[in-house]
Amino acid sequence: MKVPTPRTDIVVLLIDDQPIVAEAIRRLLAPIADVQFHYCRDPHQALETAEQIKPAVILQDLVMPGVDGLTLVRAYRANPGTADVPVIVLSTKEEAAVKGEAFLCGANDYVVKLPDSIELIARLRHHGMSYLHRVQRDSAYRALHESQRMLLLQNLELERLTHVDGLTGLSNRRYFDEFTTVQWKLAIRERTPFSILMIDVDDFKKYNDYYGHVAGDLVLKRIAQEIKARCQRPNDLVARFGGEEFVVGLCVPLGGALVVAERICDSIVALDISHEASTVGNVVTVSVGGASTWPIHGEDYLPLIEVADLALYEAKRSGKMRAIVHPQHADEERGLASTASEAAHQNGALGDHSSTRATEPAPEIYG
Repeated sequence: MKVPTPRTDIVVLLIDDQPIVAEAIRRLLAPIADVQFHYCRDPHQALETAEQIKPAVILQDLVMPGVDGLTLVRAYRANPGTADVPVIVLSTKEEAAVKGEAFLCGANDYVVKLPDSIELIARLRHHGMSYLHRVQRDSAYRALHESQRMLLLQNLELERLTHVDGLTGLSNRRYFDEFTTVQWKLAIRERTPFSILMIDVDDFKKYNDYYGHVAGDLVLKRIAQEIKARCQRPNDLVARFGGEEFVVGLCVPLGGALVVAERICDSIVALDISHEASTVGNVVTVSVGGASTWPIHGEDYLPLIEVADLALYEAKRSGKMRAIVHPQHADEERGLASTASEAAHQNGALGDHSSTRATEPAPEIYG
């Protein structure tokens, strides 16, 4: 935000129904280079004139026809545009009661007219410069606040971009690692399961060679959104792992992870994206490898990713277009199977609790 150029001239607005008084003050101030003098004879136009010229000081007579001077002072204070502008009231006599009431109404100073030129100029400079300095300070504070706000927004956007894959809009590998680290510790503390799915687009290199890389990027975007649509639980995370590979973190046991994996396979087939170069059919498909465990102290999640990666390799070797999910440890399989139904019900995941599933191609599509 650009800070406005500070005002240096003191703009003085005189409100007085007597032109002779106005002329006297104009001549008094004429030699002063940094003072701009403005005059309003009609007190009914005072507030409107003040809003237009934005004075640094208002000089105003207390006694004018048709308008009470103190009422006008109250009007300045009630108006946002003039609420802080210093007001010096002019009076024909020194009366303590009137002076006290003027200050109560919001006047900043009280002068018996016509004052000595040196005194009047000194008062105008004092009130005018104080007001200008306050305006400049407030403007600088607003500019600083706006700069801080913009910097915060930029930092938040930068942080968001460091966590987002540029092509698909999914989380990236970096954020997946941060997410999994947190969820892993939470699962240890709360004794809950955690599963990882590795997803790879079948024959994607052949797709790129056949249809081109632009078409390949569009396919990755559609697949990314479809996978995300199948993982809508609050603690589910879908990320791009790299290239044509995606990863999903799920706070569900083995059975729940398999259900999600199967749904992902089916939903990608249902997209019906043509792939004439595929070795498993004529539409784009994916293979899914998963691993599930109940995290314990002393272990981290990296071995779980390795097991999921091996399951993905097994799915590829077994014919692609299928989901295979294993427990992380062989001795966990029995315990996982016995608790999968209960945990899957608690986490909202339903379906078959078998650890492998091959998706058979529909004859009319894959032939």
